[in-house]
Amino acid sequence: MVKFTANDKLQAVNRYPNGNESLREIAKSLGTNHKAILKWIKQYEYNGKDAFIKSYTKHTQQFKLDVLNFMIENGTSLNETAAIFKILAPSTISVWRKQFETQGIDALQSKKKGRPSLKKESDQHSKQLPVEGSKEALEARIKQLEMENEYFKKVECLSSKQRKITKQDKAQVVYELRHTYPVKALVRLAGIPRSTYYDLVRRINLPDPDADLKVEVKAIYEENEGRYGYRRIRDELVDRGQKVNHKKVQRIMKELGLKCLVRMKKYKSYKGTVGKIAPNILDRHFTADAPNEKWVTDITEFKLFGQKLYLSPVLDLFNGEIITYTIGSRPTYSLVSGMLEKAFERLPENNQLLMHSDQGWHYQMKQYRHALESRGIVQSMSRKGNCYDNSVMENFFGIMKSELLYLKEFESVDHFKRELQQYINYYNTKRIKAKLKMSPVQYRTHFTLAA
Repeated sequence: MVKFTANDKLQAVNRYPNGNESLREIAKSLGTNHKAILKWIKQYEYNGKDAFIKSYTKHTQQFKLDVLNFMIENGTSLNETAAIFKILAPSTISVWRKQFETQGIDALQSKKKGRPSLKKESDQHSKQLPVEGSKEALEARIKQLEMENEYFKKVECLSSKQRKITKQDKAQVVYELRHTYPVKALVRLAGIPRSTYYDLVRRINLPDPDADLKVEVKAIYEENEGRYGYRRIRDELVDRGQKVNHKKVQRIMKELGLKCLVRMKKYKSYKGTVGKIAPNILDRHFTADAPNEKWVTDITEFKLFGQKLYLSPVLDLFNGEIITYTIGSRPTYSLVSGMLEKAFERLPENNQLLMHSDQGWHYQMKQYRHALESRGIVQSMSRKGNCYDNSVMENFFGIMKSELLYLKEFESVDHFKRELQQYINYYNTKRIKAKLKMSPVQYRTHFTLAA
């Protein structure tokens, strides 16, 4: 393996900004790979020329903890963390992390050089164990059984919400029983190293640094009735002035047991060719440069109180806003025609619009095609049996069912319709759309003001 001097690395870093050579070309000329060059560039960005000067400083336990905590809190990679703290080999941090996770905080303590003392081992052998069957042995056995009984009772009471016994639970029980039984015997019973126990106790006694953030995350989750995942909660936190890494939000949600529901399938309205099939003009180009350029529509089904309901909305691809919708107990053509009439009220005159749907029988009808032609609207249809051609509408149905239908309980069909109206208003005006970083109506308003 080729070894590079500090001067070699500095010259390679200085060659890159000129723009005449790529990372791979520089790496090839030096006989290394482009990842090495990228690592040197990162090191130079944070520490300048000093990044390439070897340091023989012995890293302390506290320094190693600071490095690991920084990487966890900020979500930085091994390479970036190594560059920031001037650690030449990123794999060194990986070793520290593995030591800490498997052996606890004591594993980060630098080991003393030389051969270990045999005094402690000889002292242990010199201790006499009680003779089997003696009074001392019987008393020791009774004490052991009392300790086990008390330990397992307390652990069961402290087990987490997921009904799993965590290391924190074990450490807390050991801490409570430390004055009654030897810590050494308790941690052996708990199956955790003493170093791990002392590290967990230290953390238990410290205030939770994320306590306020956890309250905020839970509040946002509950405000949106469990409809937000970690990405949207992160975006909401940013809107509220808190810049937090999405991985940290994901970790906090996992700790709090907060998660979204699974999406369900939609109603299929395809009945073969009963009219005229339009070409797939949209062709999965699901973006629009302005409002009312591309609309998509479809029908979905609900089953409530022993009866079915059918929803026919229309969605603007510019911002994902639901323009309007109709709902009925039967999937008749009037469901779609009523939706069109309401949608046309929102459409400016002489507006160039593309209307996309699947090949459902409603959209093949002569009345439907003429209604679009009368407003100069171009019709587009998905290919037969290809749900991905109308995936934006399918995505909305999945979100709406998981965030409304399968999340809330309804007293009647009328109650459901009222909740549906409130949900669509919430979806349009308040719910953050991850791609837009704001709600659909907010995005349209920003566009209108900027135009």
